Amino acid sequence: MQVTLKLYATLTDYLPAAARSTNQVRLDVPPNATVETLIAPFNLPAKLAHLLLINGVFVPRSERNLRKLREGDVVAIWPPIAGG
Repeated sequence: MQVTLKLYATLTDYLPAAARSTNQVRLDVPPNATVETLIAPFNLPAKLAHLLLINGVFVPRSERNLRKLREGDVVAIWPPIAGG
């Protein structure tokens, strides 16, 4: 099944070089894959995956290894951001 992973801000550095200009990559994942299994191959530190949305809906950290992905899902992740 295919899903899209989008990484924003400094997290784009974890994407393959060819995907960095669009900040996203389409991936084939096994059935019953979770967010955790999706991002594991990218070696993205968990503490940097601060804000995570699936199809525009926030997923709390406590549910990331429970929420099963579905065909066509779009997972978007932002790092912690400071400013003001």
